[in-house]
Amino acid sequence: MREIVLDTETTGLDPRKGDRLIEIGCIELVNRIPTGREFHRFINPERTVPAEAEAVHGLSTEFLLDKPLFTEVAEEFLDFIAGDMLVIHNAVFDVGFLNAELERLGQGPPISMSRVVDTLQLARRKHPAGPNSLDALCKRYGIDNSKRIKHGALMDSLLLAEVYVELLGERQASLVLGNDRANAGRSARGGAAALRGPRPVPLPVRLTEELIAAHRAFVETLGPKALWKRYFAPDEAA
Repeated sequence: MREIVLDTETTGLDPRKGDRLIEIGCIELVNRIPTGREFHRFINPERTVPAEAEAVHGLSTEFLLDKPLFTEVAEEFLDFIAGDMLVIHNAVFDVGFLNAELERLGQGPPISMSRVVDTLQLARRKHPAGPNSLDALCKRYGIDNSKRIKHGALMDSLLLAEVYVELLGERQASLVLGNDRANAGRSARGGAAALRGPRPVPLPVRLTEELIAAHRAFVETLGPKALWKRYFAPDEAA
């Protein structure tokens, strides 16, 4: 199963008021494990970056001047996310900006929320008392976010991938145990596995008469109330 953990940075809070994307960061998960494949681009928003936004993510107007326009990265971005599920924290925000950019270019259809896992909603259901910001969830799950001095799309995607696995309770890979009825009779690859039956030839006894005699002699040194004597046959314990 392929999933894409995604985050964006923007010039503000509302694409309908002229705010634009300035950074996209994505990482690929296969079966909830990062593969190392990433998509990361800074984007020239074709407008100034307000000081209050720069204070959040540290991306200035001057830094973004020589970066590609969204139209130059859109096709590569869409190819990377393909038709797979997207994992996003507070997805309405990021998807709203992405769709506004795609609409501006006339590239459709828009990204549907039906293909999005919103980790903020997952966190609110699992931890209704909150807080459920990315930083708060990292702290809750013991995830090192010390390098996150400011918001950054790729760094936040990497952290979110770890948070996502914790929210799903899948930090450790599942083990197929003998008492797991759900996995009984199944192999690790999902196929049928042979059920374990009795051995055709019992294993030989490894205790020798000398070892048994030595054990009895040792138990005798423990006194008449030694618990081991309860396991002797009646004539042996006498």
